[in-house]
Amino acid sequence: MPLSEHEQRLLDQIERALYAEDPKFASTVRGARLRRPSRRRRLQGIALFVLGVALLVLGVILPLKPGGVPVVSLLGFLVMFFGALLTLSAIRHGGGEGEESAEAPASGGGAQKARRSSFSQRMEDRFRKRFDEEP
Repeated sequence: MPLSEHEQRLLDQIERALYAEDPKFASTVRGARLRRPSRRRRLQGIALFVLGVALLVLGVILPLKPGGVPVVSLLGFLVMFFGALLTLSAIRHGGGEGEESAEAPASGGGAQKARRSSFSQRMEDRFRKRFDEEP
């Protein structure tokens, strides 16, 4: 759900105040917290998926089937499934919006098309408001 214009202005003011007050902290938070967890989650998901495939194959090879249920293969499938979910959620959430919005304050113009259009729309509105206020 997108932010309203008022909420976006407040967020921009908070970001500017943070950059002005402590730029080192702001760059550390922007660089480390928004990009790396999505990469880390992606790698963890891939590792879980590979581990799940290995357990699935191992379950087929091993004759361990208590009660006729291939427990190791079932566990492998579950691990593989959760690994795929983790990877897909990291790609969906972290790959597009998280990394781009992390770079938007530093670039000054906004990196995404939607952000750029809302920024340009706000600038046009401000210009029109100023132009209309002059006698």
